[in-house]
Amino acid sequence: MSNLTIVVDDETLKRARIRALEEGTSVNAVLREFLERYSGIRRERREAGRKLLELAENSTMSSGGKGLPKREELYEERLGRYGRR
Repeated sequence: MSNLTIVVDDETLKRARIRALEEGTSVNAVLREFLERYSGIRRERREAGRKLLELAENSTMSSGGKGLPKREELYEERLGRYGRR
């Protein structure tokens, strides 16, 4: 990560710190979030997450194309492949 230095008047910084404290965050976190939104990174992450969920929902890995396999299906498949012990 890189560091960023900005110049802000004392009163603005004081009020920002108080508000951040009230919201349970920090001025640094607020600025980082703003820059992520401003640069488009948050939108890209959101889009990547949406695509991942869409792929998972449309997955045909399990029998019958019902989405992702259940834990029990994976376990049964493993037992069948390696034999019961």
